[in-house]
Amino acid sequence: MSLTSRIKSALVPSSLEDQIRKISKPIGSLGYDPWGYNNETIKYGFSFTRLLYEKYFRVETHGVEKVPAEGPVLLIANHSGQLPLDGLLIGYALASRSDKPRIPRAMIERFFPTVPYLGNLLNEFGAVLGDPVNCAKMLANNEAVIVFPEGVRGSGKLYRDRYQLKRFGNGFMHLAMKYRATIVPVGVVGCEETIPAIANVKPLAKLLGVPYVPVAVPAVLPAKVHLNFGDPMIFDESEIPEAQVTERVEQVKAAISELIDKGLSERKGLF
Repeated sequence: MSLTSRIKSALVPSSLEDQIRKISKPIGSLGYDPWGYNNETIKYGFSFTRLLYEKYFRVETHGVEKVPAEGPVLLIANHSGQLPLDGLLIGYALASRSDKPRIPRAMIERFFPTVPYLGNLLNEFGAVLGDPVNCAKMLANNEAVIVFPEGVRGSGKLYRDRYQLKRFGNGFMHLAMKYRATIVPVGVVGCEETIPAIANVKPLAKLLGVPYVPVAVPAVLPAKVHLNFGDPMIFDESEIPEAQVTERVEQVKAAISELIDKGLSERKGLF
């Protein structure tokens, strides 16, 4: 056995190979799909994420079976923490479920692809630049897509504002209506405590061209994470005024708020 094969065998056990094999993901002859997803890279990412999910954050997940096994899906969640750990854990929860797993695509902030190597690596793991055109094409391709409507308003919030939902944009609802995508609300509890920030250095952020530069604990703390998936929500594609679109967005936001409250009531401590 070659050195490469030995390393792969150690990092990617047969059970993980079998799990990835269950997931149908159309890829080209070079092993990539149109958005950069790679079936081999995801195996290593899956193995690493499993350690974070099971050992470090000790994630408790409820309701992941509610996510439809096929067809376009929008997983709409609250954004929390200074790093996209929430998207990583949501994606693993769905990809690792025993019955009809799926690998969802995560919409990432525009500054991540500007970081050398990181952008390509995230693409190979299934993440895609958070652009409405990309999201529309993936829904048309019957993908499950993770969307954080708060955007950087959510990921960059300070610790004092934890679990306070910021404004949701209406874009995801327009896409759900147009592509008849099922919306599954997700409440994330715990990621707010992984990298608590007490301030944001706005002048430095502007200088560096990034959304925020937090004054935060210089480590990722092992806070226990709770993920709660809510009941699927389907909205018709009828032509309605924007005010009614906003009302539908508020319905989704309210469902997420209830799921956050559920997660907060379930946990017995931060760690």
